[in-house]
Amino acid sequence: MRIIVGLRNPGREYAATRHNVGAEGVTALGMSHGASWRRRPLRSRCETATLRVGGRRVVLGMPLRMMNVSGGPVSYLVRYNRAAAEDLLVIHDDIDLPFGRLRFRPGGGAGGHNGVKSVAKALGSDGFWRLKIGVGRPPSGMDPADYVLKRFRRTERDVIYQAVEKAAELAELWMEDPFAARQAAGEWRPYS
Repeated sequence: MRIIVGLRNPGREYAATRHNVGAEGVTALGMSHGASWRRRPLRSRCETATLRVGGRRVVLGMPLRMMNVSGGPVSYLVRYNRAAAEDLLVIHDDIDLPFGRLRFRPGGGAGGHNGVKSVAKALGSDGFWRLKIGVGRPPSGMDPADYVLKRFRRTERDVIYQAVEKAAELAELWMEDPFAARQAAGEWRPYS
């Protein structure tokens, strides 16, 4: 059993923002498998899709709650599926990573990311995997909370598209071998 969650703020007004890049990665993974999304189980407050990959059941999830309180829906998915924290991969944005870069990490602190902090608190553990997608630092004087709610500039979209596609590939590799996925993420660079 594996669970892969893409953090986001739900709603059309947040679509394609920097904060939602984790959900874009999970969506790309689902599309590569022809997944159909539904709100299930209803109490989870998540959109989910179930895949079979290499004989393994994989649940994809995107919370229907705002980023900073996404821990409840994510922990419900983990408990409902009788999974352990280390069977969870959370894909999310990171302003401390260079733009378009990826980083895999097993466990650790939230690094100031309130969505990750919410997940760790709700699970009672920080032992889950994270796949971070670098969205770059905000311009001087801009509040990081405002920055992550902005959409990507047209000139940035190609690099982010590459990063999202690679994140989906790495998430698939993680299902079979988490440490191979971690190594592959460290060696990858966007083309432009």
